[in-house]
Amino acid sequence: MFARTITAVRAIWPESGPSSRQCVYFANHSSHGDFILIWAVLPPWVRNRTRPVAGAEYWLKSKLNRFIGCDVFNAVLIERDREKRTADPITLMTNALATGASLILFPEGTRNETEASLLPFKSGLFNLAQAKPEIDLVPVWIDNLNRVMPKGEIVPIPLICTVTFGEALHLAPDEPREAFLERSRAALLALSPKTAGGNE
Repeated sequence: MFARTITAVRAIWPESGPSSRQCVYFANHSSHGDFILIWAVLPPWVRNRTRPVAGAEYWLKSKLNRFIGCDVFNAVLIERDREKRTADPITLMTNALATGASLILFPEGTRNETEASLLPFKSGLFNLAQAKPEIDLVPVWIDNLNRVMPKGEIVPIPLICTVTFGEALHLAPDEPREAFLERSRAALLALSPKTAGGNE
């Protein structure tokens, strides 16, 4: 309710509407509030089984962050520092999918604070698609949230946000990693209102 009040967020669905299948929603990333906005617009029966994938370092750094990340959103927490990891990120995600959960994933790997529309995708989305090829991979473009919650600000600025969902993708047989990541990135960029052919 808080997210909806501050952002007046609205969902834009493809012609097929919200998927009834288990999904990995992969989105652009500009704010710590990104997954909350996606979570807020999902139908209740989808929201209840959807878990965000998030950086352990941020969501475990304080009691409040831990409560929000673990107790409220039941996030799959990934250690970003390869040298200090105690668990394989893909194993953590596939274990979550094995329970029937859907996931919210940010393939850029970190918040985009540049002028570019999207950072290059990390290999995680490809590795997950290889491990679970039957899962629907749904691109999701979040628009305007970086203006609602600029970096370093505590009080949100009320602005209208949209969350645009695309059609599901799957890894093609023998599709190379770079080709798959580029295809996924293009599908996500196509949903941006600032991209020719994107939704307005």
